[in-house]
Amino acid sequence: MKDLKERLAAKGVHTLIAQFTDLHGVARGKFVPLAHLDDLLTEGVGFSGPSIAGSGLPRCGPRSEYWGRGAASTATALPWLPGYGRIACDGFVAGEPFDACPRQVLRRQVARLTAKGWHLRTGIEPEFFLLKQQAGRWLPADDTDRLDKPSYDLKSLPRQRAFLQALQQALEACGLDVLQIDHEDAHGQYELNFGFDEVLASADHLMLFKMAGHALAEADGKVFSMMPKPFANQPGSGMHMHISLWNGLVHDRHGNSRNLFVPHRPDGALDDSTPLSPLGRQFAAGVLAHSRALCALAAPTVNSYKRLTVGESISGTTWAPAYIAHGANNRTALLRTLHGRFEWRLPDASANPYLASAAMIAAGLDGIERQLELPAAVDDDLFALSLFEVHQRGIGLLPQSLAEALEALAGDAVITGALGETLTHQFIALKSAEHTAHARHVSDWELQRYAAMF
Repeated sequence: MKDLKERLAAKGVHTLIAQFTDLHGVARGKFVPLAHLDDLLTEGVGFSGPSIAGSGLPRCGPRSEYWGRGAASTATALPWLPGYGRIACDGFVAGEPFDACPRQVLRRQVARLTAKGWHLRTGIEPEFFLLKQQAGRWLPADDTDRLDKPSYDLKSLPRQRAFLQALQQALEACGLDVLQIDHEDAHGQYELNFGFDEVLASADHLMLFKMAGHALAEADGKVFSMMPKPFANQPGSGMHMHISLWNGLVHDRHGNSRNLFVPHRPDGALDDSTPLSPLGRQFAAGVLAHSRALCALAAPTVNSYKRLTVGESISGTTWAPAYIAHGANNRTALLRTLHGRFEWRLPDASANPYLASAAMIAAGLDGIERQLELPAAVDDDLFALSLFEVHQRGIGLLPQSLAEALEALAGDAVITGALGETLTHQFIALKSAEHTAHARHVSDWELQRYAAMF
């Protein structure tokens, strides 16, 4: 602790942000003077439990206090907030790990992997919008970002270089490996890719990315948005995850860690004819088998289901999966299989990275434990098939509403078991209320269509 305190002080840190993540995937926390680092790492700092969304904690008694205990490995100075450092916290209640803390939920699944001598690595690809409000309307921050097909636009991308470079440099200063940044397929939409890391570290990195994005955009007079689909006629924001399973220690200095999803022939040579090993196929089969329940965690808002549809957009497609299928390098499928890994294309930008990752691990482990067979790969463009053709081929459809996804979650013992009773109850209750509020809302579209019609 002394060494850590000295390292942070040497970087000019005088105050720590004790940061935890609530059920909705929003960063919460408080300021703690660096002098109290020891307290933060041992006992933790206290929060009023019932003030935290999704905690379900009472207003009085010993279980009303939520303690955020810092994970020392996450301590880092924040370049966009000189003098401040961030430490990601695990939730504790009454001296025990809190079962409804999203980071603790993921820790439990990581422990299951560790017991088998494995660890999971994820590469997260968050997409986001830079927006502004004008005359009560939300618009892309860049008024001149108007191409019919804006992907990889090298006119509008440089116009945002000040923000994007500040974001890149801030994340790199925090130890993240930023691989690339591009303009995505909607106006005002961008994507930033991280390097692979152990799944818990990747989730921590994603929360740091969100904190940096919000702060730097605000300083630049913009709004950083990870709303899944802010514009009806344009693609939404995904948060694709590249998944691989490894044996051995997370950080093995001797190079003994091996990717268990890489296929090999009987003679031990690499098999280039198939993307995944038998173990990888079983894991992927588990993810497909539980996809309807996973949808509630990976697409957790009413707005999410405006992204998970097949239809035309300004760019010609939505790039979001609607069908439960996999295919080799098939971006229209739920799982895009690649050599030694697969890309899970279901999560959108609003997903809580801890809960989505934990649920995905539970699904994959169930596939391994039950030795599930991966269905036949789909090589077709699924967006080009009719719904009748999809049904004829036995390909399942993802939930088309939050209510449908919550129903699937409630009926999936594997996924609810991974979340735990408290978090499952809180998640379904809060998200059901969100669905009901949306269902009762009268939109401008309804008024324009029906007000004078009858």
